[in-house]
Amino acid sequence: MTVSKTSEKSSEKTADTAKVRKDAAETQGQGPGEALQLGELSEQLGYVLKRAQLKVFENFLRCMASLQLTPAQFSVLLLVEKNPGRNQTEIASTLGILRPNFVAMLDNLESRDLCARIRSTNDRRSHILVLTDKGKAVLARAKKLVATKHEARLNELLGPSNREALLGMLSKIANEF
Repeated sequence: MTVSKTSEKSSEKTADTAKVRKDAAETQGQGPGEALQLGELSEQLGYVLKRAQLKVFENFLRCMASLQLTPAQFSVLLLVEKNPGRNQTEIASTLGILRPNFVAMLDNLESRDLCARIRSTNDRRSHILVLTDKGKAVLARAKKLVATKHEARLNELLGPSNREALLGMLSKIANEF
């Protein structure tokens, strides 16, 4: 008797499907309220970094709720404050924000009167960024909230030496990876 390759593949597929169903049935003992087992994923540095980033951002957003600032917006305002007269391309590049996303963010910050784009006198195709008076006031309040709530919570959780060590390790990854 001859068996075609198609029927062999079909039989293999059916066997594989049956095994998957059997494995799934055996694990049905885990209730829906139980946490999923992460296995190797819990050892993946990228995964753990992303989970930590999400938690840090959630806390930041809670702390900044009254000012309605995202971590990226706060970063832009900080860089503009420390680097007055720099153009928007430099700020976006330093923060790793894509141009279309950065333009939309600047539109939002400008509409809230937190910063302004001014045509560069050196290069008419370029715009420099400056904080408005309102932007300076909002940034001052944001810095206080970050220091007293957000960073204070991280410092409490990690302790001074672990905080410094983590900053060093993350900077190494950011600069050398």
